[in-house]
Amino acid sequence: MRHYEVVFIVHPDQSEQVPGMVERYRAMVTSRNGRIHRLEDWGRRQLAYPIAKIHKAHYVLMNIECDSETLTELEHAFKFNDAVLRHLIVAMTEAVVAPSPMMREEKPRAARDGDRGDRGDRGDRGDRGDRGDRGERPQADRAPAAAPDKANAPA
Repeated sequence: MRHYEVVFIVHPDQSEQVPGMVERYRAMVTSRNGRIHRLEDWGRRQLAYPIAKIHKAHYVLMNIECDSETLTELEHAFKFNDAVLRHLIVAMTEAVVAPSPMMREEKPRAARDGDRGDRGDRGDRGDRGDRGDRGERPQADRAPAAAPDKANAPA
């Protein structure tokens, strides 16, 4: 049996049906001697781009171990379920059981306030008196205009 990572997104109007859908897909995998290593319900999230004028959808991630017949049946179930907007199945080399980055707890906001990461503090930029009102630059800063070449000019 091979390992797979399955992500599917469900229409937001069908969010209350997600637990039933997950249980149906879980039964489909486990009834054929497959295993579910990780199951995460990410909830309703903003889509990267609208799909059929929908801007939010319900995300579910599953890491499973199953045979090709079960995978084909699972994919068939995704294709013919109108509530599933998109699905993605990726073959993995080994079982993944650690929490995904989406489920890891984010740093508390208070710890990040004032932290500029690797950008550092810009400090006081001081007076920019050399160009005052951002008007025209002095003539010395401008590059000289290229003179027309009279040898190649049309006659």
